[in-house]
Amino acid sequence: MSTTNEGVAAAHPREPTSALGPEPSALSDTDTGAGTDTGTGTRPRTRWCTGTRLLVGATAAWAVLLVLHVLLAGRWWPWLVAEAVPPLTLVAVPLLLLAVTPLARPVRRWLSAVLVVLLLAGAYLADLGPAWGEGTDSARGTTVKVFAWSTDYWRMTDDTDDFYAFLRRQNADVYLLQEYLYWEGDQPVRIDDTARLRREFPGYSLSVEGELLTLSRLPVVAEHHRSVSGGGTDWYWKGSKTQRTDLRVDGRTVSFYNVHLPVPFRVGDNPLTGRFRGFLRDQYDRRERELRALRTDLADNPHPSVVAGDFNSPWMGRLLRLGAGSQAHRPEGSLLPALSWPVSDYPLPRLWRLDWLLTTGDLAVPAYRFHGGEAFSDHVAQEIRVTVPDDAS
Repeated sequence: MSTTNEGVAAAHPREPTSALGPEPSALSDTDTGAGTDTGTGTRPRTRWCTGTRLLVGATAAWAVLLVLHVLLAGRWWPWLVAEAVPPLTLVAVPLLLLAVTPLARPVRRWLSAVLVVLLLAGAYLADLGPAWGEGTDSARGTTVKVFAWSTDYWRMTDDTDDFYAFLRRQNADVYLLQEYLYWEGDQPVRIDDTARLRREFPGYSLSVEGELLTLSRLPVVAEHHRSVSGGGTDWYWKGSKTQRTDLRVDGRTVSFYNVHLPVPFRVGDNPLTGRFRGFLRDQYDRRERELRALRTDLADNPHPSVVAGDFNSPWMGRLLRLGAGSQAHRPEGSLLPALSWPVSDYPLPRLWRLDWLLTTGDLAVPAYRFHGGEAFSDHVAQEIRVTVPDDAS
């Protein structure tokens, strides 16, 4: 019985002889060539799934945004909107991306390394980590208690007595108080509560510049006020937002700067309107003018300085600096950054630090914390102790 070639072919069907090679469905996992040499000295290209491409794209986009933030913060007025993002976002985003990185198997190692770098950079900018060198009491000299607070437009309402009682309880040597004014609609209104202040704080000197109020029971050496031309509300819109008072501390002159920088924009305004953009640009110009004036004054000031107040920015000391000789201080507490706003008036969680303390010269800060004021203001108060070393120290 003879066997035909056709019969052999039918019994033993051959694999396709297409120039493209075997059909994909006929390949086993080991036949894909993944991770093996194909005979030509190259590895076959592995196609990324949609999830991997999205993760790589998100990481690249975040890296670009972080670089832009470092380059543009304080330098371009539209970026004020980005500056309003809570600093902890710089930690939360890379952590979230790291959490899903194991799913991107082809690139998980190098992608994890990139995200760790972005996480560390974000933690530094967000002021996350131990406050090395803070809270030291090794310096010898005279310690001054300072109380700095944004008062929420001087609460002259039914709680006035409680408001003043709260201020008196601080028993500070120096009070640096902001928002010593009212608002009627969108117009600032000057106030004069001098008589009440003198009754409540006997023995204190009182200095007012615009909406800034400094009280001191230390001897006043000099007051530095900026003159404002014009009338109406120019005292507020064109007046100084950094009030300097030089005080005598046990034979040394120390400058105390009371600061309240302009808000970047009004919470609740529609960002798509020309009114929003115009206000944003004007506020940027005002803030930059005040920062330039403050930097210039600090650079020309021969005395050690304490600079405290409401800066309306969470980036002081990292992206917005006052000069090579200035040092930003962190309040006492955990590894998490201390947050000061908002504690009332806004339906937002406390995610921002807008209130800052900076010093120049040889001043030490043995104690510093955020505490009190929540019942009267949207800002937590700053309780500060500054040690002024003796001349012989």
